[in-house]
Amino acid sequence: MPKQYDAIVIGAGHNGLTCGAYLAKAGLSVLILERRHVVGGAAVTEEIVPGFRFSVFSYLMSLLHPKVIEELELARYGYQVLPATDLFAPLPADDHITFSDDIERTQRSFARFSKKDAAIYPEFDRYLMDSVRIMRRLLLETPPDPSCRDWRSFKETAKFLWRYRRVCGKLFRFADLLTMSADDYLSEWFERSEIKALLAYYSGIGTFAGPKSPGSAYVVMHHVMGEHAGAGGWGFVRGGMGAISTAIARSGTEKGVTIQTQAEVSAIETSNGRVTGVTLADGSRHHASIVVSNVSAKITFLKLLDKKQLPAEFVRDIETYRTLSSAFKINIACERLPQYKTFDAQKCGIPYPTYVHIGPTIEYLERAYDDAKFGDISRRPFLTPVTPTFVDDTISPPGKHVVNLFGGHAPYHLREGDWTTRKDELVRNALGVLDEAAPGFSDGIIGMQVLTPVDIEATIGSPHGHIFHGELQLDQLFWARPAPHWADYRSPIKGLYQCGSSAHPGGGVGAVVGRNAAREILRDRRR
Repeated sequence: MPKQYDAIVIGAGHNGLTCGAYLAKAGLSVLILERRHVVGGAAVTEEIVPGFRFSVFSYLMSLLHPKVIEELELARYGYQVLPATDLFAPLPADDHITFSDDIERTQRSFARFSKKDAAIYPEFDRYLMDSVRIMRRLLLETPPDPSCRDWRSFKETAKFLWRYRRVCGKLFRFADLLTMSADDYLSEWFERSEIKALLAYYSGIGTFAGPKSPGSAYVVMHHVMGEHAGAGGWGFVRGGMGAISTAIARSGTEKGVTIQTQAEVSAIETSNGRVTGVTLADGSRHHASIVVSNVSAKITFLKLLDKKQLPAEFVRDIETYRTLSSAFKINIACERLPQYKTFDAQKCGIPYPTYVHIGPTIEYLERAYDDAKFGDISRRPFLTPVTPTFVDDTISPPGKHVVNLFGGHAPYHLREGDWTTRKDELVRNALGVLDEAAPGFSDGIIGMQVLTPVDIEATIGSPHGHIFHGELQLDQLFWARPAPHWADYRSPIKGLYQCGSSAHPGGGVGAVVGRNAAREILRDRRR
């Protein structure tokens, strides 16, 4: 007999686990169904090479919200942050540049290239952080629908505008971030390409864009919104990124959440416009008056539901929601850490660079995008090598190491051939760039896992392998994410909610979407 629950969550990604934990905390009976054998979605730790445990997809912690950490008591369940070092970026001609959460340290690094850029950096930091502080508040908001004329929507919009009435003077700053390219935005402040590239690098992480693409300035801000120690708020988690998901799952199960793995949902069941439960791939059913989808909007509304049940305009918005990706990931088990030829511990003031960007100029970053824009693998990709085993001894054998190598661009659709035949080319290009910066590194590789956008999609279901479930562009943010009129975590089907990264505020291991969705579900329950 099917069991009745108050709420069913589809997908045990970190947002789904978070939503379930908050609902259970409020007294609801909650079932979370996960297609894979492991919980966490993109925040997982898995042993791929014997003895080595990889943060398979997400690889650094920054955006996990302090409220979630506190309210779900994640430290009690094993969550421990290990701050990354200052960001180190190798440059040609045996040079380097660094970026720190310490403004004066960053200024000293910038001054080697431009006294003017170093002098203006504190003002730039204050200017950007003004917008970041506003965005941190917006993260926890449920986007209102300003187009609706019913009394409830009018009140929600009015209350929202009143809360942010003092922001109006900074509105044009947001307009710049949302519409300008990273290059144009940074060029208003800095003159040297190396300094602009250090910051513009973030604009290509997880997005199919280059630093000269309109709207890419916002993605820079999205990646520096973290509120934790380390450059840009970035750090490692002891035990890998899966430790975050495990901690949230433990918090939830202690509150009564039931989690089933290897339980693929094949359909969301409805009756008379209201959700009634789900059907699994094995034919079994579970009933609930609330179903919350942690999977992407495209899968939720275009695969798990019959499109005929949804408004035609909504279906079109979801079908045209942009998810094309060009991010790749190479997880490496190795004998030794990369030894960067331009790194000097005494000059840099850190023992070893655990967090590195290889993308020395705006032109370099744009060329990497140019290749992918026309369907080719980047000949010289930008790379983020991070080395968690310098601070975490739980994920590799003694004396051995893990390097998580994230990069761009590797287009989902290739102009020639496909990923079954061209994956080795991607590896050659990426390791060639890394070996230039750290000669001989690839000679010590023990084993690796290579993930193209096609692999990411096949494993965790994110359409086109997009790490944010969709582009972070003006027309896909806030009250338009994932579709106009439905950015409040609800859907056209009564009782069906969204808690995945397709919803506001988008991707990253922040758990905010799950928290916000739970709040709206509980509000509806009280009505």
